[in-house]
Amino acid sequence: MDITVIVPTYKRPDDLRRCLDALKRQSLPAARVNVIRRDTDTATETMLAAYDATGLAMQVHVVGVPGVVAALNLGLEHAVGDAVAMTDDDAAPHPDWLERIVGHFTVNARVGGVGGRDHIFMGERRDDWPPQPRVGISTWYGRTYGNHNAGFGPAREVEALKGVCMAFRRAAIGALRFDRRLRGSGAQVANESLFGGAIRRAGWTLVYDPAVLVDHYPSVRPDSDQRNQIDRGALFDLVHNASLGHLEYMPLHRMLALLLYQLAWGSRMTPGLAAAVVYGLRGERMALFGFGEVVRGTLAAVATFWRTRRVAVAERRAVPYRPT
Repeated sequence: MDITVIVPTYKRPDDLRRCLDALKRQSLPAARVNVIRRDTDTATETMLAAYDATGLAMQVHVVGVPGVVAALNLGLEHAVGDAVAMTDDDAAPHPDWLERIVGHFTVNARVGGVGGRDHIFMGERRDDWPPQPRVGISTWYGRTYGNHNAGFGPAREVEALKGVCMAFRRAAIGALRFDRRLRGSGAQVANESLFGGAIRRAGWTLVYDPAVLVDHYPSVRPDSDQRNQIDRGALFDLVHNASLGHLEYMPLHRMLALLLYQLAWGSRMTPGLAAAVVYGLRGERMALFGFGEVVRGTLAAVATFWRTRRVAVAERRAVPYRPT
């Protein structure tokens, strides 16, 4: 099975070099590595011009539209082979990364997407999180679990994969593209949830395997969406994007539960009413402002959803073929 790797990058040339070096060491070489850089990113352009890509079937493509969605979609347009893997420029896949991914696609014809664990590094020190049994799922009452960096045990079916370590069968992708309705000018958080949700709705399964590994060195994002320091504008974008995914790809009862939980409780980073009160009483005044952005983002997602509900948008439509 041939596989293409897509690496979107923006203003992180040193991180990108480490990522490409790791892709050179794959036990199963990629049929193609599509690096997508922004047209204004001269630092990355200089780095790539000098990079020794010997042994790496690398192609560089230039995008003029801000945001990771446009970059990933351009990478998909130039993909070859039977599957497409995606990782971030600040990650270094383990040598057996592609081999393990292809193994899942080969063994089970119903698998449309495969993801794995990212070992998060703080500098050169690996930040080992406590093992988490719940990964990439949500409860019936609306609480969502990520935890892709802390999963353990055997491979299992999940609802969502993490963008730094995910791959999809091209037959499952079909005409599907990353949703251009997503807000944000950089990371466009939750893009992978909508993409994976469309594939699941078409009848495919998503598999999370902790043995599919990348080392992740979270770098500074050159936009407003800073990790663990989300400003009000970025919080609005995050809630809009995540809520749009719930509206599009969850059954009605799950969608209502997720949105209700989000507005009534939420979390420290995305506070609903109860969380805003609790953290506000602890002196975290931003929690109160955050609740306002959660409400605004949720309502904006509902408006976006209804605006496009009856429109057949080619970029977010999967092919009618269903796995057998």
